Amino acid sequence: MREYSVGQAAGLLGVSADTVRRWADGGELPCRRGTGGQRTIAAEDLAAFAVELGSRGGHPEPDTRRTSARNSFPGIITRITVGDVAAQVEVQAGPHRVVALTTREAVEELGLQVGMEAVGSVKATNVMIDLPR
Repeated sequence: MREYSVGQAAGLLGVSADTVRRWADGGELPCRRGTGGQRTIAAEDLAAFAVELGSRGGHPEPDTRRTSARNSFPGIITRITVGDVAAQVEVQAGPHRVVALTTREAVEELGLQVGMEAVGSVKATNVMIDLPR
């Protein structure tokens, strides 16, 4: 299973590395020490924590990647549901849950697994605006 460094986890969760260390020290985020003494977080643990953090309204830092896509959400795959033909892939991007409907074939060809880094990109012909209550 893949493991993430504190810095990688921080980038995916949209917080600083110090915040990830505090969560680990406080027992909120399971981690272990590697042979060099550096902390690592198992992909499945990070995925579960990302979902929990999103549900309590975590605040991501701005994404610093350069891309022409304006509606892209970097995060971590938290759930994959595969049917006979179609598949549903959930990505937790900071406090946002992005759900993609795709083919089973695409999931298999990409080798998608819970805990992998992913970027959800949205392209729509319609944009809706909602006002708060």
